[in-house]
Amino acid sequence: MMKALIVEDERMAQIQLAHLLATRFPDIEVVQFTDSVRGTVAYLAADPPIDVIFMDVELSDGECFEIFRQIPVRAQVIMTTAYDTYAVKAFEAGSIDYLLKPIGAEALERAVGRCRERAAQRAAAGSTAPAFDVEALLSAMEGRQRKQYKERFVVYVGERIIPVRTEEIAYFFSEEKSNYLYTCEGARYLVEAALDALEGELDPERFFRISRGAIVARSAMRSVSRHFSGRLRLDLQPTPPFEPTVSRARVDDFLKWLE
Repeated sequence: MMKALIVEDERMAQIQLAHLLATRFPDIEVVQFTDSVRGTVAYLAADPPIDVIFMDVELSDGECFEIFRQIPVRAQVIMTTAYDTYAVKAFEAGSIDYLLKPIGAEALERAVGRCRERAAQRAAAGSTAPAFDVEALLSAMEGRQRKQYKERFVVYVGERIIPVRTEEIAYFFSEEKSNYLYTCEGARYLVEAALDALEGELDPERFFRISRGAIVARSAMRSVSRHFSGRLRLDLQPTPPFEPTVSRARVDDFLKWLE
């Protein structure tokens, strides 16, 4: 019997994951729930016999990575998170499993299967070291936290120089080999940077590149509807001077970002 700890600050998410585990894995016993960094550190400090930890990134008193800074974690860890490009890169750097919310049964089975395989390999080798690269994980997360995104853009209108705060921007788009930003108030300004460069300067929590020719702000979206050929159509405010559709190749990532 594998013993599991669920670290999650939303009660409903705790219940749903525990139910999914009980349904799919009768040999996994959830022995405890914690909902904070402090509570998890206190629980693990007693060295309970835990085989696997399902750990949410955002907890009631901060991000879960603080747990690893405070106490050694030797159990297998499966991170659970809403879509976060930088967090996912950190998990991959640390060779740690992760599940994107909402958690599906097939994804859970794959993650648990990998945990079982690694546990068997570690047992055969007699290893007591952490089951993943903690230093690589923390280093990648610190890089994420240091990432600074642009807070304003400077645009030129004739002889005037106008600063535009990022939160005032509804979307960026390309038109006839030129690039523009459009504000929430409906003002349109030419920008010199290409969309590829702009994408790297924008907070991925707030902006998403829906196609080669457009980057939209979450705040500009009013609704999303199905479009032909597997694409999505966005209702944006203000109404854009381009076709606001999410390309088929980006639909899955967009839906994860939207959640």
